[in-house]
Amino acid sequence: MTQPIRILLCDDHVVVRAGLLALLDSAADIEVVGEAGTGEEALALVAKLRPDVVLMDLQLGEGMDGVETTRRLTATPETGRSPHVLVLTTYDTDADITRAIEAGATGYLLKAERPEELFAAIHAAAEGRTALSAPVASRVMANMRKPRPTLTDRERDILAQLAHGLGNREIAKALFISEATVKTHLGRIYDKLGVDTRAGAVSVAKEQRLLP
Repeated sequence: MTQPIRILLCDDHVVVRAGLLALLDSAADIEVVGEAGTGEEALALVAKLRPDVVLMDLQLGEGMDGVETTRRLTATPETGRSPHVLVLTTYDTDADITRAIEAGATGYLLKAERPEELFAAIHAAAEGRTALSAPVASRVMANMRKPRPTLTDRERDILAQLAHGLGNREIAKALFISEATVKTHLGRIYDKLGVDTRAGAVSVAKEQRLLP
């Protein structure tokens, strides 16, 4: 008989963890070996318990969020092996999906999925195979097909300064151009990215990987 898949639950809501524990206990080939309410706790328990898969929520209250925890968990360890991380969340925005996958998550599942879908995703993750909820997969494919905006070198320079939180005057000084020129370029950037705020421009730029 094959060994059960060892699972660590990481979710800051006790009731959610209790529900997942009850559900996963019904599967003979899945064993929950630990529970964590914070990213820091998850890191400590993974080092101690060596689970095969970590079910990771994205929002973990104070401290590290699920993305940063995933990044640290999937980093190449000095000894042993990293667990596979299966994100289990209610959030399905493009930014959340991109951040989680770039952090090293093997899969991305929504909490609204049916139990059999969760079980299948856990088995896929344990084998290192990608597991995505259907809505998430659709968003990923749509983004891959979407043409990326074409920015000029100057627009990219200004966008990079925006990402560092600089204001128009500071950007103008850093790039040796006038504030009026900065405003003109910002207008063009907003139009190309389909946004109307500085924060929106930075968010879309990160999603589209337009920033270094």
